[in-house]
Amino acid sequence: MPVVVGQITLAIYALLLQAGGVIGYKMAGSKASLIAGIVSGQLEVIALFITFFMPAIGFGMGAGVAVALALLFIFRFLKTKRLMPSGMLAVVSLLTAILLFVQYSAVAGR
Repeated sequence: MPVVVGQITLAIYALLLQAGGVIGYKMAGSKASLIAGIVSGQLEVIALFITFFMPAIGFGMGAGVAVALALLFIFRFLKTKRLMPSGMLAVVSLLTAILLFVQYSAVAGR
């Protein structure tokens, strides 16, 4: 798989996380959503930049953040039973983690 596919995935996921934080703040007044969205989105932006110099490390970091967020959103979904936003973000985070792990495996030669 071309490296650019993983980089585009990271960029889109980072934007989605940050936008989600802003939307959570606007709709529910949740400062925690705003901070979590911005911080997690920025971690993915950092991972994206790392992929340009050390692809395996960048994709590994991006996959790790996505796995952590997938677990968080799965637990929230199980607690609230609400598809939006927890269920949707759990699925998106899990799919992102899988794609980034495949990309990591490709660049790390595994």
